[in-house]
Amino acid sequence: MSKRNSQAAKMAARERLRAEREREAKRAKVRRQVIVACSVVGVLAVAGGIGYAVVRTSQPSAWEAAADAKVVAPANTSGKNGTTVLVGDSKTDNVVHLYEDPRCPACASFEQTVGETVNKGMEDGDYKLSFTLGTFLDGNLGGEGSKNALSALGAALNVGPEAFLDYKTALYSAKYHPEESSDEFAKDSYLIEVANTVDALKNNKKFQDAVEKGTYDAWAMKMSDSFDNTKDVTSTPTIKINDKVIENPSTVAEWETALKDAGVTK
Repeated sequence: MSKRNSQAAKMAARERLRAEREREAKRAKVRRQVIVACSVVGVLAVAGGIGYAVVRTSQPSAWEAAADAKVVAPANTSGKNGTTVLVGDSKTDNVVHLYEDPRCPACASFEQTVGETVNKGMEDGDYKLSFTLGTFLDGNLGGEGSKNALSALGAALNVGPEAFLDYKTALYSAKYHPEESSDEFAKDSYLIEVANTVDALKNNKKFQDAVEKGTYDAWAMKMSDSFDNTKDVTSTPTIKINDKVIENPSTVAEWETALKDAGVTK
């Protein structure tokens, strides 16, 4: 090889090396730009996510919102926010007051054992029935079944006292009352399924719309507050006859004895 050709080859090699270095420098620059851009996007995404989370956690839940919403009280109620529920046409001064929570298993047991007899005494005119329903088990166990069932009971009460009593009986029945730890009552579809076993509520579109739209959610929250603010009620069921708490009866015979002891006679 001539000296001239050797120099030309070296120059060509150096030129190729320089070009390769320039290309590599450009590639490195592009990589840095991509990394920076992705980092910025990531930071913004995290910041946005944090911001979204803050917004979400600062927003009230549906039931918290219902607690502050305007109350639509069901028909057949009275008192402030419609939280007085008194059933019975008798002119008697005797009142049996039941304090219950829809998810309460002891309430279900009471209703299954004595409930029919209690309702019959009201129908016979021996006393009127009053109800204050709470939702404390949602707080104790988690979920919203008590609140949702209470709202549905408001929808049934709006249809009529008989529909309310029959629906309450169905909800507490052995067939439909869920385990205490279960939150079946949180499902509107389940509440409507149970309601379809009650003649006055079966395929009742007005009732179903009220359940699904939460028409009586705010009322349910006020009723729950009324329960919580009753100082001599610490468990469910609590039963009062003429404002005096009695020992919960476990049989019909014990119920009849409690009525007699309270001076309620046929």
